[in-house]
Amino acid sequence: MSEPTPTGGAPRGDERTLVIIPTYDERENLPLIVGRVRAAVPDAHVLVADDNSPDGTGELADRLAAEDDHVHVLHRAGKEGLGAAYLAGFAWGLEAGYDVLVEMDADGSHQPEQLPRLLTALSGADLVLGSRWVAGGTVVNWPLSRKVLSRGGNLWTRLVLGIPLKDATGGYRAFRAATLRGLQLDGVVSAGYCFQVDLAWRALKAGFRVVEVPITFIEREHGVSKMSQRIVVEALLLTTLWGIRHRGQQLRSLARRAPAVSR
Repeated sequence: MSEPTPTGGAPRGDERTLVIIPTYDERENLPLIVGRVRAAVPDAHVLVADDNSPDGTGELADRLAAEDDHVHVLHRAGKEGLGAAYLAGFAWGLEAGYDVLVEMDADGSHQPEQLPRLLTALSGADLVLGSRWVAGGTVVNWPLSRKVLSRGGNLWTRLVLGIPLKDATGGYRAFRAATLRGLQLDGVVSAGYCFQVDLAWRALKAGFRVVEVPITFIEREHGVSKMSQRIVVEALLLTTLWGIRHRGQQLRSLARRAPAVSR
């Protein structure tokens, strides 16, 4: 297990922030979200990680980058999942020397105007999660079935992994670069939305300080959601498998300690 880096102090003026926005067929949303990020946190840079979108999102991102030196584009060969896109973005950002790396959806569900809240909270943490399910958090334009699915998934995650997080599946989060370096990202194989659970759990196991701040999550207005039954099933199965392994390790550890106590 990696040794955790001590939690940093108040953000310095010279810290460089990179907002990573994965895209696949987000041509309608991309200019809006990039413009809002640039207005909300003018010093931050944006990396569009495009999975070779058929609708021309990548070409549009190139035009945005040509007009703004705070916007960058990472062209990927094809659609390989959210986790793979973020891992590629993390590698790009760490290589470029950014101090803070942010995950944000392209569809507007994560409000850039709330990003300063996450960055402020990072002054006392190693990883900050934008949470829909802590006090003050909420979702807008979701049917009851979607709320039940999200709350139920997070409850299951807390139970099987034994973690305190209310919204481990959320994808609006800010990492310190040192935190990402301590998460052994080479071993991450989760590709869909369980990628978010994977990274949060890794951070907790490594001893990093993870905090949640409330956000307002707004369902997309343009484009098609990438959520699918396959993604939900993958998240459920992987989380359950991790939980079984984790509980098994706990039981083996207790069994090893029992003879020593009896002696």
